[in-house]
Amino acid sequence: MTDLLSYLVSLFGYDQSHPLLFTQIHFWVFFLFVYIFFSFFTTNKPLTHHRRICRNAYLFIVSLFFYYKTSGLFVLLLLFSTLLGYTLGLVMDNSTKQHRRKVAMITGVVVNLIVLFYFKYAYFFTDIYNTTFHTNIQVIDWLAQWSNHAFHTTRFSVDVIILPVGISFFTFQNISYIVDVYRRKIPHVGNILDFGFYTSFFPQLVAGPILRAEQFVPQLYRPFFLSRRQFGIAVFWILNGLIKKLILSDYLAINFVDRVFDNPSLYTPFENFSALLVYSLQVYADFSGYTDIATGVAMLMGFYLPINFRSPYKATNPSDFWRRWHVSLGRWLRDYLYIPLGGNRTAGFVSFFILFFMLTIASFMLQNWVFSAIAIIIGVTVLALWLFLPSKRKIIGTDINNMDTMLLGGLWHGASFNFITWGGLNGLGILVFKWWNRHSWKANALTLCVIMVVLQICRAIWPLPLLNILAYVGTVFLIGYVVIHILPQERRGVKKASVAWSILLTFVFISFTRLFFRSGSNLNPAEANEVAWRTASMMVGQIGGKWNLALVPPVVSHYANVFLLFVFGMIVHWLPERFKRRYRIWFASMPLWLMATVMVVAAVVLYQFVSSDLQPFIYFQF
Repeated sequence: MTDLLSYLVSLFGYDQSHPLLFTQIHFWVFFLFVYIFFSFFTTNKPLTHHRRICRNAYLFIVSLFFYYKTSGLFVLLLLFSTLLGYTLGLVMDNSTKQHRRKVAMITGVVVNLIVLFYFKYAYFFTDIYNTTFHTNIQVIDWLAQWSNHAFHTTRFSVDVIILPVGISFFTFQNISYIVDVYRRKIPHVGNILDFGFYTSFFPQLVAGPILRAEQFVPQLYRPFFLSRRQFGIAVFWILNGLIKKLILSDYLAINFVDRVFDNPSLYTPFENFSALLVYSLQVYADFSGYTDIATGVAMLMGFYLPINFRSPYKATNPSDFWRRWHVSLGRWLRDYLYIPLGGNRTAGFVSFFILFFMLTIASFMLQNWVFSAIAIIIGVTVLALWLFLPSKRKIIGTDINNMDTMLLGGLWHGASFNFITWGGLNGLGILVFKWWNRHSWKANALTLCVIMVVLQICRAIWPLPLLNILAYVGTVFLIGYVVIHILPQERRGVKKASVAWSILLTFVFISFTRLFFRSGSNLNPAEANEVAWRTASMMVGQIGGKWNLALVPPVVSHYANVFLLFVFGMIVHWLPERFKRRYRIWFASMPLWLMATVMVVAAVVLYQFVSSDLQPFIYFQF
């Protein structure tokens, strides 16, 4: 009896070492039982109001249990967020006075942001305060302290604020619902069980995609339908996601990327540079793998998640990349940040405030007079252009709003300076590309020549690794750019070469920005800034140092499996979309016995790649 009780406690209790991850057998056993009971609500009988409420209530409870098994008592935070969104939606739709509706909307946005800031940014802003005023204030988990006092216990640690899994995703989801109800784009969800299901749907709960109410809420009222082909497509997405995660992402991380990033100074410049490129494939395989599995699991239950990736490494420029990468976040930032700031129309006080605030934060955190001087020059230049070039204000305003969006998008990913740097570099890439497009290729080539001359002079005065990297990359870009534009543009081969060249340069640029993204990942917020900046500096020092090309063949030979897997992954990624659609449909149309055989073979192969160390999905930390 005691053994049975212990087993039930372990089965239904929270165990931090055994969360319900898509890559563990525990999750698939859990989903099997969920699906068996779910089938009782999805028979051929009409979906009456009562049966719909029961179905959605069941999935709401299951989702809460899933989150509890993943994050423990933080499930109470999810319940609070759900109750807040439902109540304010009800208040707004039942109120006839605009000012009351506006107060409710602002309250919802502010409370959600306060919760997010408390858990995610407490260390970040405390660090800024300590750096600015030379204090030594320590972060205390006031919520844990209050809980210990209220329940007369010492169970909860007050020394560290633990970041709840997926808090950024369900917070943004809740904010979008509140704002959309205020804008009257959608009516409020009348039943709290339906709304709870929308906010907590377990396949996408902890790592997205971010569900918009206008996309998902109508599905709450539809009867279950799953055709034979849809079943096949769902199974395909699940297998595809598991292959991406276990074979591509985890293998590349454990056998190469993590080793280099743990201590870049022990590895050659070529290994450091390769680690950046390989990490780009790793993070894509990890995140899109999660999305694929979530899409397949949701589809098996008759629900459809929005597309979150559109082959991002086929992008020909940074703007195109952000239309393809993490699409649900990009659209959220566009609709609830970029457009309210002024979008393509203008930039207001808030736009300038955000830009100057982020520059100030960076200056205080770096404590570097050179960067502070650069930040002041940027701020003064932007303000002067705005004041003295009224004919260019629309362009300048659009650029400021773009940069603000990318900076805040970087901060959304993590509470450390390296994430702001990552967002800022992406924003800079978008602005440079837009500026580049406004001029002829001859003017661009001339500008690039001048920049190369300035870089060479700077390298002679300050032989810094970063300047070396910029000089090498700039030279390669200039040569390729001029050669492609000298050739006859009407030839088909030249056009294809131009597109391929643009894709390659965009991939290298995005990979370089990921240096700052990866350096701060999976770190305690209290140490993220220092450790991440040190790692990034070492990697830049190695890549921008002296290369010994004689060491390249031995490195490639030593990591042959890693490089082969990387090349294979990139080739599959670059396949035409129509070809990928074709083999998805081919798989979905297989006879069931053949599909089952493929699933068994895939399971056996995947098992060979399972690591003894737990490899959580990268975006769980966000």
